Amino acid sequence: MAFSTPDDKENCARPALQGSGDGAAMLGETPIRAKRLQQDRPERTFTALGAKAKAAALEPGLHIVATPIGNLGDITLRALATLAGADVILAEDTRMSRRLLDHYEIQSPMMAYHEHNAAQTRPMLLRRLSEGQALALISDAGTPLISDPGYRLVAEAAALGITIRSLPGPSAALAALTVGGLPTDRFFFEGFLPAKSAARRARLNAIARIPATLVIYEAPSRLADSLSDLAAELGPRPAVVARELTKLHEETRRGDLLSLAAHYGSSEAPKGEIVLLVGPPAEQAAPAVEELDDEIRAALATLSVRDAANAIAARTGLPRREVYARALQLGRAVP
Repeated sequence: MAFSTPDDKENCARPALQGSGDGAAMLGETPIRAKRLQQDRPERTFTALGAKAKAAALEPGLHIVATPIGNLGDITLRALATLAGADVILAEDTRMSRRLLDHYEIQSPMMAYHEHNAAQTRPMLLRRLSEGQALALISDAGTPLISDPGYRLVAEAAALGITIRSLPGPSAALAALTVGGLPTDRFFFEGFLPAKSAARRARLNAIARIPATLVIYEAPSRLADSLSDLAAELGPRPAVVARELTKLHEETRRGDLLSLAAHYGSSEAPKGEIVLLVGPPAEQAAPAVEELDDEIRAALATLSVRDAANAIAARTGLPRREVYARALQLGRAVP
């Protein structure tokens, strides 16, 4: 088991857990870390797999720690040792993170760090980092900085020459991609779409032609409306709604955007965390201007401007807004 930092190759051969009690293993100890003896604080430990392990003091710097997105078992031993050994854990919501720490009997102090206090708190954190402390940054769930606060702290810490370590682990976006069944060779992480429909549709129109699977986070209360806008802007592309991943009521629903919009539009809002996946646009050459105009004129003979634009955009992969604007021009030209 590789249980080490990049500068600690000796740890790769050291067992992760070697019993409990007085014989607990010192996990993550390095020559650099050994200099930071824990003379001014109680011994740090965590409990996992029925065994108690000692956590050595960490190398000074900012440690970015991924935490479970639902199942508490989805955390690495290295992450536990880091959380237990940190001088302070920076948590988006300390109440939510307390459940994880209590489960593994980690006693490290926590401090709230979120979008509402980041500007005021960041200078103090950078000062502590500059003084040689080891801070661990976590989010409510998953990998920090992915649709979570932390970017500016990392950027400013890097500018000061502070060591930054990544402890990879769970990510809702990647978990959804692995079970979705859509292309994974190229994907585009959009995060949360705008809450209002007009802004949401404008954003969807802007990303409509990206040749990759789209990864979108959405709140349960907005899922039906977002799927409706997705269907209107992108047409009947294949899509996936992944909900409550790694949890007891995990659900993965597959279909096209039209059918998924109809399903969730006629159902109660679901519960839990949601990831939307949308397949890439079909690979086909865009029609020539004359061909597009002919197709628009033919569609306008039986459809409204809006419906004609939606149908042609879905078939060709062209942005609906562009097709709609051209359809308006041609519609006005009809005697």
